[in-house]
Amino acid sequence: MRHLIAALMLVAVSAPPIAAQAPGRTYDNPIIWADYSDPDVIRVGDRYYMVSSSFHLSPGIPVLESADLVTWRIAGHVLPRLSFAPGYDMPGPHTLDDTISKPVGGTRYAGGAWAPSIRHHDGRFYVYVATPDEGIFMMSATDPAGPWTAPVTVIDEPRLEDPCPFWDDDGSAWLIHGRVGAGPLILHRITPDGTRVLDDGITVAEDKVRLPTLEGPKLYKRDGWYYIFAPIGGVSTGPQAVGRARSITGPYEWRDVLLPTDAIKGPHQGGYVETPDGAGWFVHFNSTGAFGRITHLQPVRWQDGWPVMGDAPAGATGGTPVARHAAPAVAPDAPRFALQASDEFADARLGLQWQWNHNPDNSRWSLAQRPGFLRLAAGTADHLVTARNTLTQMLTGPRMIATARIELWRMAEGQRAGLTMFGVRPSWIGAVRDGGVTRLVFASEGRETAGPILPDSVLLRVDVGPDQRAHYSWSTDGRDFAPFGEVLELSPFSWWRGSRPGLFTFTRAAEPAGEIDVDWFRVEPR
Repeated sequence: MRHLIAALMLVAVSAPPIAAQAPGRTYDNPIIWADYSDPDVIRVGDRYYMVSSSFHLSPGIPVLESADLVTWRIAGHVLPRLSFAPGYDMPGPHTLDDTISKPVGGTRYAGGAWAPSIRHHDGRFYVYVATPDEGIFMMSATDPAGPWTAPVTVIDEPRLEDPCPFWDDDGSAWLIHGRVGAGPLILHRITPDGTRVLDDGITVAEDKVRLPTLEGPKLYKRDGWYYIFAPIGGVSTGPQAVGRARSITGPYEWRDVLLPTDAIKGPHQGGYVETPDGAGWFVHFNSTGAFGRITHLQPVRWQDGWPVMGDAPAGATGGTPVARHAAPAVAPDAPRFALQASDEFADARLGLQWQWNHNPDNSRWSLAQRPGFLRLAAGTADHLVTARNTLTQMLTGPRMIATARIELWRMAEGQRAGLTMFGVRPSWIGAVRDGGVTRLVFASEGRETAGPILPDSVLLRVDVGPDQRAHYSWSTDGRDFAPFGEVLELSPFSWWRGSRPGLFTFTRAAEPAGEIDVDWFRVEPR
């Protein structure tokens, strides 16, 4: 009988019986039309857990939960804060010329959590992640929702990426990872507790012709074979490749098992998982402009000891991505989840969908000072990209309409506040307090266009559809919304992220600065 060891199937408890597949039950790709890039997935019992890259955002490394591999919700985050370097606190201007991240006034854009992996071993969840400027780190937990242990430095060396651990049948433990620049793939022995490497590592894959831009390795074992699942061809293009060997150290022979199409040019980098009935599935991303790298699900069949993904005729060694397919079999009572989006700010904690742009200054925001509102206090910044405490979430397709109600009466001279589509070319609609007057303002890449004088509260809206353009509007009564500002094409890629709707305030004046109160942030049903 086929088996997968803990590093693959990761089943810690017995799963409930699976009901026969309901006739006609299907799913459509993408399963998540949002920027959960570089996904990795496991199953523990009757639940699936996914992690993804979060880069400079805080909290870092979202953990998603599903009962059917199709619908998901956010369960928590692995990193409450990014503690790897002072730049994640946005301390102010300094030079970081030797970093992989893209500093702007002391920031760490594009640094942080790259391509994490998640595994379950001996009753604990493990997440491994590389930060390109600092090293490889491990965190563990008994509950995927957290709390997670503080990061343990497994390899103290920059320019490493995409680590994945593996515990073998004989009790040995291993770690595979790449190097920034996509290749080679390096394999280490590690301690059984996963906290440190035991050797300098060996190269198990490097072939710039056959395996160009080799990265994102995931290590599995099945029927006595070792498999490395790894994308090739780069972030936006290329197939999913798989290497196979009888020994974990190789040599590995390689096949392309999921091939690009004109519509899905880069169907790669993800994780393999099996349902309790043994069916194989591959969760991966595809780069999609301003929406980021969105999540797809492919069926996997095994043929002559090789995985074949997606839609593939009999005898083919590689398939192509499916647009619609029969859904994974699930238990009769399996719940369906939905990703969090709206927030009334009525709870003691922010919704799990929110991530700050870098670590926040916790003295400048509160849900308690005025219950039912999010209070944001302005810090000093020249422009939005260097402003701290910008609160963002995923842009979700194919269309997202986000509206925020904001009270402005506590604003101070020089203060700016509002609703943004945040990226390398940020734009926003909001309020500016200048000369004792608060006006509506539209801004694009720092260029501001003033409008009418505003009352003490305003409703701000952004509408982004499949054309990936931001349509801004505003209202004072919540019924009639008037367009304001340009209709802007959003940045296709921002420090490895898609564009993100967010709330912000900052000031160009000397402190003390003013505040805003956000009553709610609502996303219309899609």
